[in-house]
Amino acid sequence: MSHKITLIPGDGIGTEVTQAVVRILEATGLTFEWETVQAGAEAYEKYKEYIPKALTESIERTHVALKGPITTPVGGGFASINVQLRKQFDLYANFRPVRNLPHIPTRYPDIDLVIVRENTESLYSGLEHEVVPGVVESLKIITEKASTRIARFAFEYARKNKRKKVHSIHKANIMKLSDGLFLRCSRNIAKEYPEITYGEHIVDNTCMQLVMNPYQYDVMVMENLYGDIISDLCAGLVGGLGLVPSANLGEKYAIFEAVHGSAPDIAGKNLANPTALLRSSLLMLRHIGEPDAALKIRNALDTVYRDRDKLTKDVGGKAGTSEFADSIIAAIK
Repeated sequence: MSHKITLIPGDGIGTEVTQAVVRILEATGLTFEWETVQAGAEAYEKYKEYIPKALTESIERTHVALKGPITTPVGGGFASINVQLRKQFDLYANFRPVRNLPHIPTRYPDIDLVIVRENTESLYSGLEHEVVPGVVESLKIITEKASTRIARFAFEYARKNKRKKVHSIHKANIMKLSDGLFLRCSRNIAKEYPEITYGEHIVDNTCMQLVMNPYQYDVMVMENLYGDIISDLCAGLVGGLGLVPSANLGEKYAIFEAVHGSAPDIAGKNLANPTALLRSSLLMLRHIGEPDAALKIRNALDTVYRDRDKLTKDVGGKAGTSEFADSIIAAIK
């Protein structure tokens, strides 16, 4: 069986890490038909569009995409490609499992957290305008539909994977209407899953609790902005954004991506670590019905991470991007 996948290499180190991951995926013996399309600044040079029609049409055909990092300008320039793609394909759930890797020293071993983030609204709706010079208004949109949908996603995941707890993260003590609505939707869904313990924590307290005792959490569900912040915080518990996966999931489409930056300062130098995109590709393999291949790569990744010399320099090793990929391929059984 051949799997058709849209491949978005990204920019900066994107091309290097996507090439490494493609080689590893193909080493499992699976057959892929890659439809490679650019997005962002490089796409604009060719198509005069940041999200070209060719990319939209490819995802509509394949329903699945693997995406490398894309630079988002800060304080100006084009809007985030990530956010635009999530809205365009209604990828309402951002799913980020956070687990340790062997050899990477952290304060907390055996972390096993899942962050479920509503992906389509809140402050990320991008509804901003200048009221008068020097005064800007940004609208936070929370709807019953989106809040209920993401809560059900979190509880369904917990039930299917025998997780024990779901916490809803909020700021309803201050934003009583918007976050209050999010909480009411979570509470309503929680009633349908009596076997799962339900809790609620205020977002700022959650950040403190995570750095004091992350083991108290299991599955965490939250609106968009809180999810963006807390998922990065949790990545720091296991070594950083360069090591954790991310999936954007909807009813019809899915995009699996590295959430770290494009690191243009090391682009083209064979220094980039492809681990985050590789772990995202494991989520993709499970999504397309190839759990055995995902397990092979996961075991190979763990094996390689136990040998410091085979790791890239950012995690204390001596290998380059391509050499790291070679080691993973050699360890696949």
